[in-house]
Amino acid sequence: MKGLLDPKMDFVFKNIFGSEKNPKILISFLNATLKPKDLITAVEIKNTDINKGYIEDKFSRLDVKATTSNDEVINIEIQLKNEYNMIKRSLYYWSKLYSEQLKEGEDYSNLKRTICINILNFKYLRTRKFHSGYRLKEIYSNEELTNVAEIHFIEIPKLEEGSDEKDILVAWIEFLKDPESEKVRSLEMSIDEIRQAKDELIRMSNDDTQRELYEMRAKTLKDKISALNEAERKGIKKGIRKGIQEGKKEKAIEIAKSMINIGLDKDTIVKATGLDLSEVEKLMN
Repeated sequence: MKGLLDPKMDFVFKNIFGSEKNPKILISFLNATLKPKDLITAVEIKNTDINKGYIEDKFSRLDVKATTSNDEVINIEIQLKNEYNMIKRSLYYWSKLYSEQLKEGEDYSNLKRTICINILNFKYLRTRKFHSGYRLKEIYSNEELTNVAEIHFIEIPKLEEGSDEKDILVAWIEFLKDPESEKVRSLEMSIDEIRQAKDELIRMSNDDTQRELYEMRAKTLKDKISALNEAERKGIKKGIRKGIQEGKKEKAIEIAKSMINIGLDKDTIVKATGLDLSEVEKLMN
């Protein structure tokens, strides 16, 4: 058997969790994440098509969209690389999901509870917990305004060794981390949905067409990550250059102050330090 594909790759994740053939996988994951008082019993999965254009577009979002039996609109996105914009990005997509529910003239009461779940393969928030959920609350009393808006972050690297695998969300994150691990082999024996997900992953991994699409998507995302890393490096270099320039300026100002103290005229100070005349005059006042 060929090695298993990485379920953290958005193309693979969408095929497993966003498949109409195995809705129980998504239901299990949502119940594990949201821990609702009334369990979700059914989902209607949207945007199931994945065409070649999406695979090759590094800006495309292969997320999972669904509505639930609890009358909720859900969006799940998985991110491999920190682009430093996850909070604003998630709020933007949440607002689109929320506002697009209404057609012109429809009543606001038709708006459904809207939830974004962000699965991150990097540490992002300050909290030590691997799973964080946010709603709208009053800033002094912490009273909840509404539960209509909810945004979750699941940071895979923060899952600690020895976490309680009876928590089904921990089991799902173990599956995403390493589907071939002994932990997952044990979990798939006791949790039907984990076994179904593993079976689907094995099927995809042994399908030459699916593997080819996976490789295409992996290359596209690798190119995107390389571009992000290059931009990051340029930003660091620019920051270093700026720091050097700022350091030089501070040194020039110190020298100018010393020259002022011994009574030198402003023209001499300008020539000696390279500061603007207006800057020297400001220091002299």
